Amino acid sequence: MLILAAEGRLPKLDFAVFADTGWEPRAVYEHLDRIEREIARPAGIPILRVSSGNIRNDALDPNHRFASMPLHILNPDGGAGMSRRQCTGEYKVKPIKKQIRALLGYPYPKRIPKGVFVEQWIGISVDEFHRAKDADVAYMRNVFPLLDLGLTRADCMRLLRARGFGSTPKSSCLGCPYHGNAQWRALRDGSPEEWRDVVEFDAAIRAGNARANADGKRLLGQAFLHRSRMPLNEAPIDHVTAREWAERQADLDEATTDVAFALEQGSPEGCSPWSCRSGAPVADDFDVAA
Repeated sequence: MLILAAEGRLPKLDFAVFADTGWEPRAVYEHLDRIEREIARPAGIPILRVSSGNIRNDALDPNHRFASMPLHILNPDGGAGMSRRQCTGEYKVKPIKKQIRALLGYPYPKRIPKGVFVEQWIGISVDEFHRAKDADVAYMRNVFPLLDLGLTRADCMRLLRARGFGSTPKSSCLGCPYHGNAQWRALRDGSPEEWRDVVEFDAAIRAGNARANADGKRLLGQAFLHRSRMPLNEAPIDHVTAREWAERQADLDEATTDVAFALEQGSPEGCSPWSCRSGAPVADDFDVAA
């Protein structure tokens, strides 16, 4: 959407907002710097970076209230489950709403007058049209330019490649429990330093503050980043799941899709303020276009 706005194919944006969890892959920060330098700044579109803190540090700090991640839990009786996903609301939605209020001139707890609102562009493609929903507050009005243009995810990938951004990385926390095996493999094989970081975090959460939810209740079982509920450095990440095979086949069937690019993306599971493909949707997922 930012590229299309910069090229004049969509109206010019007033702002773009990036909600930083503090634990994004290095490639995401490098991509953000590049797209700001090469696309946004020349077009006169400011990119605002907002944050509620560092999710990794907060998860391991026993003195910090932690908005729980959707960790894979193994209970003492052998039962399994997942902890509640509260991190999107805390580290994405909350700082974005705070920034939007500031842009409108009504920071919390000021009441925003009727008729004062921001138009939000949300990047949902036609593949996920069912995720297009109205905002839950009057000062935000959601617009879906990709739906209006009839663009699919594959269309967006082709456009990025055509503009020299074919290596655009997926934005999600380094240690997101929604990662598929392909994403874990890419991290292990392509970024050893970041792999060590997530392996250390995975080991730490089995005794750390990440085991408590925002209500202060302790989990009875052990928490893991990998769906196998095994330590990450022992988990079967070299196994290609049926879902990943299906995605690969779909990409092969797309004549103009670069398979290498698709494989780099790994599983479509991941988290963003609106189009998280995994877990229950967050009720108040909103943002300004980015």
